[in-house]
Amino acid sequence: MSSNFLTDLHNANISGVAYKNIRLKKKILAYFAVHELGTIAELSKEFNVSIPKINESINELIEESLVKDYGKQTSNVGRKPNNYGLEANSAFFIGAQVSHDYISIAMINMKKELVASKDEIPFQLENSEQSLHDICKEIKDFISKLHIKREKILGIGINLSGRINYRTGYSYSYFNFYEDPLSNFFEQELGIHTFLENDTKALSYGEFSSGIVTNEKDALFINVDNGIGLGIMINGQLYYGKSGFSGEFGHIPIFDNDIICKCGKKGCLETEASGHALRKRIIEAIETGATSILTKKFSTIEDIRLNDIIHAAKRDDTLCIEAINEIGEKLGRGLAALINIFNPELIIIGGVLAKSEEYLSLPLKNSINKYSLSIVNKDTKIVISTHGEKYAPIGACLLLRDRLLAITE
Repeated sequence: MSSNFLTDLHNANISGVAYKNIRLKKKILAYFAVHELGTIAELSKEFNVSIPKINESINELIEESLVKDYGKQTSNVGRKPNNYGLEANSAFFIGAQVSHDYISIAMINMKKELVASKDEIPFQLENSEQSLHDICKEIKDFISKLHIKREKILGIGINLSGRINYRTGYSYSYFNFYEDPLSNFFEQELGIHTFLENDTKALSYGEFSSGIVTNEKDALFINVDNGIGLGIMINGQLYYGKSGFSGEFGHIPIFDNDIICKCGKKGCLETEASGHALRKRIIEAIETGATSILTKKFSTIEDIRLNDIIHAAKRDDTLCIEAINEIGEKLGRGLAALINIFNPELIIIGGVLAKSEEYLSLPLKNSINKYSLSIVNKDTKIVISTHGEKYAPIGACLLLRDRLLAITE
């Protein structure tokens, strides 16, 4: 069974010839994961292994339903060699984005094709046992509707906000009331290998893989939602730091204020430049008599959400436009610091607030020009992504797939 083979090679603890054979087959799979197709001769040259040995490994991978013969090349003159590549539906990966108000779930196959998805399932994130079991229920319901053998699902990636150590499976912000890693709880409940990921890192990886990054090797992704997250790509690799906690951009102490951040400290960027700060500003303004089309839509202003504010701004609501402008200016100050530190080729602004487009991006860019060094910021391209959290569950899927097929010496 292909899923057993992949699990075994991922956790291989074998010595001698058997180990070398597994390593070679894994290298071949990793090559196809990057290059899609390849010939026996190309693989032989790539790995400095004899053609008969490559041919033997390819045939075994075909028997294990992991590799497929895609037929003859069309460009060569003379006798044309066969192209080989991954068997698309030999294995599958599931990703779940757990947001404050909903859960989104996606599944891809070995060739990164989206096979199934369910977006924005109503849900309320709370640090409680009930909320934890609700997440499991939604993932189980999603799996139950798939016409796929369970053993072909090689892993589930679950994205949560806050501090996550994906290597150990511990969450330090949500559901940290168990002594064992949270990933163990999910794995026992779901019956499938489960991995935790920080939501911004998964969303970053999804965005970086969506085509928005072309030749850039050093890029930053800013997730502007209720909080502010940062995904860092250095030399084409997602950067985690020692314990997986890199990217706590929202908790840089930029402002001299007495606003207590959710992290417990004062003056964090999130206190004045996040979606939470925007919503708080709008509600306080309405309570003190400011006019807005939101007052007609909501009898209880506490029900106002970020998307409502963005929609109101796009309908020329002055209060919402000015508030988003202010968020953009303050966020730009933080980005100016990142540009001065990283000198990145590309910055992608994403998350819910990015959907406000020029209402956020224009003051943000003006602020960057004002606060960063011009000799540094001229090298940085800034792109606004309006995908929201669309790529978060897909990013979780891609991270699972790419880690499984990664070659580590």
